[in-house]
Amino acid sequence: MDFDLPDDLRLLQDTAREFADAELAPHAAELDRKEEFPSRHWPKLSALGFLGMLIPERYGGAGLGHLAMTVALEELNRACASTGVTVSVHNSLVGGPLVRYGSDPQKEKYLPRLAAGEVIGAYALSEPTCGSDAAALRTTAVRSGDHYLLNGRKAWITSGAAAGLIIVFATVDPARGAKGITAFLVEPGSGGFSVGKKEKKMGIRGSQTVELILEDVRVPAENRLGGEGEGFRIALETLDGGRIGIAAQAVGIARASLEASLKYSSERKQFGRPIAEFQAIQWKIADMAMEIDAARLLTYRAAWLREQGRPHTAEAAMAKLFASEAANRAATQAVQVHGGAGYCAEFPVERYFRDAKITEIYEGTSEIQRVVISRSRTG
Repeated sequence: MDFDLPDDLRLLQDTAREFADAELAPHAAELDRKEEFPSRHWPKLSALGFLGMLIPERYGGAGLGHLAMTVALEELNRACASTGVTVSVHNSLVGGPLVRYGSDPQKEKYLPRLAAGEVIGAYALSEPTCGSDAAALRTTAVRSGDHYLLNGRKAWITSGAAAGLIIVFATVDPARGAKGITAFLVEPGSGGFSVGKKEKKMGIRGSQTVELILEDVRVPAENRLGGEGEGFRIALETLDGGRIGIAAQAVGIARASLEASLKYSSERKQFGRPIAEFQAIQWKIADMAMEIDAARLLTYRAAWLREQGRPHTAEAAMAKLFASEAANRAATQAVQVHGGAGYCAEFPVERYFRDAKITEIYEGTSEIQRVVISRSRTG
């Protein structure tokens, strides 16, 4: 088995790393401090093809595939997790399902705009009263001639205030449960659409997380993604890809934590020598390095399986679960390696510590991932 990346992916990796180091890292702390959306990076992300990684070339995308996206997302998130998650959602939760389930007219209309960065994508499944239990959503879609009228509230929506295209999940018949859930392509300029409160968050503060309010929002029937009642299947299949993206994010944060720890421990001296020479620090470094490698391999496997069209729900859950928990352990150890300095905003590990936590929560909590994995084994 060959574990080396092919030359084209190595080139992509180098490009993403150079861009992240030169453009993202210098501004990451500022975006976090100001809670500023990373729109300043959007033109260059588009020019490098990072906004259309799953979109075919005939629609203006890069057509790179899931493994390539995973490689790129690790590098972007290593520098700035706020930018990284924005790019991840745009690709895996919006561009990806539109390529997979969109009609030809939908693809022609939206994919070139997504790839060019003319619009930012968002994914609206969760609601104030349902997160993990997505089948219990209450947003309704009532057919009215050649339109649907959408009513409800969506919560925890990444990029929701900046998005130009949002995949909204609503039920056409609450009595049908999951079988009534339907997906719609919604443009925020529609009447009755508004943005509610913006969440004040512990981490990824440069990424917008907002509530969306829909009051008789008229959505053309031609903007239905898939058929009536197919939305829940689309949502779950899309989340498999989204979880791989978050796993890549977690690997990136963990790598940043390790790299910062290596740098600091080689420079910081106690008792007349660098703290990197003490076994207590060396073992922390060893654990970080080992878990990062394991997390990356799990993530690459899940991405490769998805790219091959093979079953990967459990593998995506494994990658997301292990990588997110490894990222939190790495960030915690990085703060410990830095000592008191790690508790201060002057050093980036304080931000890594805050950013890492969300990876255990969004795109399905660690508890939900364990349910998915166990069901795959027990039936």
